Amino acid sequence: MALFTCDVAEVALVLRRGGIAVYPTETFYGLGAVASLPDAIARLARAKFRPEGKPLPLVVADRDMAFALWSAVPDEARVLAAAFWPGPLTLVSRAANGLPAEVAGPGTVGVRVPGSEVARDLSRLSDAPLVSTSANLSGGEPVRRVEDLDPALALAVDAVLDGGPTPGGLPSTVVEVGPGRVVLVRGGAVPWPEILRAMRAAALPSAAD
Repeated sequence: MALFTCDVAEVALVLRRGGIAVYPTETFYGLGAVASLPDAIARLARAKFRPEGKPLPLVVADRDMAFALWSAVPDEARVLAAAFWPGPLTLVSRAANGLPAEVAGPGTVGVRVPGSEVARDLSRLSDAPLVSTSANLSGGEPVRRVEDLDPALALAVDAVLDGGPTPGGLPSTVVEVGPGRVVLVRGGAVPWPEILRAMRAAALPSAAD
């Protein structure tokens, strides 16, 4: 049976010990584990019935933790991070060495500093990037309240961090960045025109697909 709590430090301890947990983000509740623990990530995928081979994005406490996940930090990433973090913008770039394949995918990793202070604190107290996928069974609807969690998922996790109702709305916008390259992967809460305006304001060239 999962531990239901409002204590961020308590849930961070569960994660550091290899557990999996539900926690609030700036949109919906997320399902997470420490990104450097492959066994925990495998448990998370099984709990969610998530298809194999689909990379898992990450949330982090701050920009420094995010930038350490990439092999290099493009100027484009710095501009967009300064403009939209904390917030619902996931940036994808070349992964640093040593990340599990479940999060690095085909050599890249997606990461964001979430708008939810609770989620940022959870990453900070865990002293690690956290997996961030919606807290629902694969193909199900995301949830705004812990009371709406699928019972099967609630039984499969080790802890649930109750931060009250989340705002809901659109998921995070996903953008791939590289030198001279800014590509919209998935539309979401941060409108694409705002991203392009931020790039123009920084006077950086970009290629948008």
